[in-house]
Amino acid sequence: MTAGQQRAWDRHWADLGADVAELPEGSLDVESWFGRSAPVVLEIGSGMGETTAQLAAEQPDVNYLAIEVYKPGLAQLMLRAENLGVENLRLLRGDAMVLLREHLAPESLDEVRIYFPDPWPKKRHHKRRLVQPETVSMIASRLRRGGVLHLATDWENYAEQMLEVCEAEPELRNRHAAEPGGWAPRPDWRPVTKFENRAHEEGREIRDLIYERA
Repeated sequence: MTAGQQRAWDRHWADLGADVAELPEGSLDVESWFGRSAPVVLEIGSGMGETTAQLAAEQPDVNYLAIEVYKPGLAQLMLRAENLGVENLRLLRGDAMVLLREHLAPESLDEVRIYFPDPWPKKRHHKRRLVQPETVSMIASRLRRGGVLHLATDWENYAEQMLEVCEAEPELRNRHAAEPGGWAPRPDWRPVTKFENRAHEEGREIRDLIYERA
């Protein structure tokens, strides 16, 4: 980690972060952690936190959870959040499936966001992709009725896999099924990152999918 990231980690992790492997058994007490009752948004794979910090800052009325495995990324996210004065963000380090399966109760989430997950572009690595039937089924079970699963990727093959997997999940309904291909219009509120701009420069189309728990 950089010196700035280490300082941010030392200042904030004890209050804002938790390792999934060290959580007590049972459901995470989100209300106690945030000190309030509010809609809960979970972002899986927050990366270096560029999008996450901005979204949390723009939605102070939600309890925003972000899970990531990369420690410097979490430290950078805390640094960004500090600079933006964000107070409604808590961080988790570890396996998202373990968090969903063992520490989040059914129908406890209002939204799950997965933005630009690792595409594992080689065909032999596709099984490592996050968006698989088991994952989506688990996410659907943790969403409240009417809750939202929002996906975005710049890899065409992965976008098609996401669409196929989500369409096969009986608990989810595509909010934009009437749009060409079933793709959602790009939401104005999702920040445009350097990563996304680079994808455009390299000729890759960004595709969003927005599903609702039936």
